[in-house]
Amino acid sequence: MTRKQRRLVMIAAAGGILVIAAALVLSALRDSIVFFNSPSDVAEKHIAPGTRIRLGGLVAPGSLVRGDNLEVKFSVTDGKTAMAVAYRGILPDLFREGQGVIAEGALDGAGQFKADSVLAKHDEKYMPKEVAEALKKQGHWKEESGKAAPVVSRPTNSAPPAAPKS
Repeated sequence: MTRKQRRLVMIAAAGGILVIAAALVLSALRDSIVFFNSPSDVAEKHIAPGTRIRLGGLVAPGSLVRGDNLEVKFSVTDGKTAMAVAYRGILPDLFREGQGVIAEGALDGAGQFKADSVLAKHDEKYMPKEVAEALKKQGHWKEESGKAAPVVSRPTNSAPPAAPKS
């Protein structure tokens, strides 16, 4: 084998190993690349009890129940499906019914989601045009979300102009 052929074989072998390594990494991270799963995703995927996931959606209105020792139960919905969530701990300040939430934890055998951390999503006024159009088509668009905040003019603390001297 000539030097050129050996170099070509080494480059091909290194490229093959790199492709195999990338495929293994991507297959291992396949399910954890997703930022969160909606309740509909969880129902469709038939996720096994004990599997750690992130559940995201809106806190269903009227579902928040506070118990003893910082125990909280609420439902997370995506508009189609709702899932019961149980959490023990201090909730974020922005947590409330109708607000976006991401809960990290696992499903128990009864189908209830046991969260070990809860993240509240803040209200973001900016929305890309494509997302706004998609929400309008689905009927989830809130008209006040698309309006710009009114500009408030504040009086300055400067003195009135001086009278001209004659």
